Amino acid sequence: MAVSSVRFFNSVCPPHTSLTAYSTLHSRSLNSSSYKPFRVKGGSVFSISRSSRVRALVREKRERTEDYPLAGDSTDNNQDADSWPRSLHRDFAGTPYVPVYVMLPLGVLDMNCELVDPEGLKNQLRILKSVNVDGVMVDCWWGIVEAHAPQTYNWSGYRRVFQIVRDAGLKLQVVMSFHKCGGNVGDDVNIPLPQWVKEIGDSNPDIYFTDKEGRRNTECLTWGIDKERVLRGRTAVEVYFDYMRSFRVEFDDFFVDGVISEIEVGLGPCGELRYPSYPVKFGWRYPGIGAFQCYDKYMMKSLRKAAEKRGHTFWGRAPNNAGSYNSVPHETGFFRDGGDYDSYYGRFFLNWYSQFLVDHGDRVLALANLAFEGSCIAAKLSGIHWWYKTACHAAELTTGFYNSAHRDGYAPIAAMLKKHGVALNFTCVELRTLNQHEGFPNAMADPEGLVWQVLNAAWDASIPVASENALPCYDREGYNKILENAKPRNDPDGRHLCAFTYLRLSLILIERRNFVEFERFVKGMHGEAISDLPLH
Repeated sequence: MAVSSVRFFNSVCPPHTSLTAYSTLHSRSLNSSSYKPFRVKGGSVFSISRSSRVRALVREKRERTEDYPLAGDSTDNNQDADSWPRSLHRDFAGTPYVPVYVMLPLGVLDMNCELVDPEGLKNQLRILKSVNVDGVMVDCWWGIVEAHAPQTYNWSGYRRVFQIVRDAGLKLQVVMSFHKCGGNVGDDVNIPLPQWVKEIGDSNPDIYFTDKEGRRNTECLTWGIDKERVLRGRTAVEVYFDYMRSFRVEFDDFFVDGVISEIEVGLGPCGELRYPSYPVKFGWRYPGIGAFQCYDKYMMKSLRKAAEKRGHTFWGRAPNNAGSYNSVPHETGFFRDGGDYDSYYGRFFLNWYSQFLVDHGDRVLALANLAFEGSCIAAKLSGIHWWYKTACHAAELTTGFYNSAHRDGYAPIAAMLKKHGVALNFTCVELRTLNQHEGFPNAMADPEGLVWQVLNAAWDASIPVASENALPCYDREGYNKILENAKPRNDPDGRHLCAFTYLRLSLILIERRNFVEFERFVKGMHGEAISDLPLH
């Protein structure tokens, strides 16, 4: 059978882990309409051509796909199969069962909410099912469904996708995606916010997050209008609630029969609860500290009000010495050791800035619980691991996580999620601190330390924790790291992830060599015994 078109498969070009460390690439695929090389971790080059084809013989549930070649599986890899690691560092047989989901490509539906390649989708779901993947994750894009007029929803394409997923015997994680797709690293499709929202923004650009230079970020709406009736008579949270309620009514049958296992509620850029503090389109490059995003008139009004309440009116401003997107902490008066971030004013500002983030999550998730009563709900948090080893944690501070050497910035977020019975979905569980150090030793990155802190903050609050990889992962080293984080060794309480979602279905994933490693990983997540699976 012919593999689905490149439009359907948003082939991932994985950057070398030691050279790239973005927190989360929610839309992380590079479009490829012709023959192109792809470099994976370790330096090997794989190739995908438009003529690549997939053949899968799907048999009983417990049998694996055997009749390949899978996409791009050729002898031009120049990689000796024996050079791949052949053993796990740990036997995961008998460990808890952690469900594995796979994100569908971003361009499954077009802007008319029509399924692009139904046969290709069916074929790829059969392949995933053949290795006992539990389900898939689908973005329900606000910019597609409510594109033209307020409260006029078009769910037709999603119903078709959901029916295909149900027929394949898979579960669904569905993301309420209230953000724009396009303009970030790896984006290969463009899905803007609804046209009617854009028209409002043309006359009132303060509905968007704004930086100190006055640049408007149209990825998502500023939390400053959560309670402002500027969206044709509705507040932002009312718009989100109406959308979620419409989805719940439209797909009641999928909730009733248990096909929809989880709803992830988008809370910011890339669907994550964070400020858009490191936008590539404004020139940010890793490992820049990013910039505060509170200069729209609604957030500034809130800041001034908070300063007046505190009795220090002159604090009603954002820091003027926090550098720019690509600054490093010690170059700024605000983030340097002993800098203003730890002054009376700095602590006031950071408390206000981070509390605004928590309050936004609190408002939207309260309404999500009304819309999806009785359903599992999750919220996504990004892994901002660069500058983690500094006292100030500058990149986390601009993102809205008030996590410094003397303050746990994730406990308040975990407490808010606990209040609503919402699970935490966290990223970057596959990254190793050593790899980040090799590429950018001065970035003071520590993804392993960050993962440990966040997972324990959530577990201490007794909320479920799910996760996903931040960067494309195809090798055993990365999978082993995920397994170790999913099921911590010798944890006295036996804590483990409640689910893992793999980023993302692509031609590279289903290359024979990569898919064998992925199958092995799924077995480990499911607590099954793993023997060396053949590469030929």
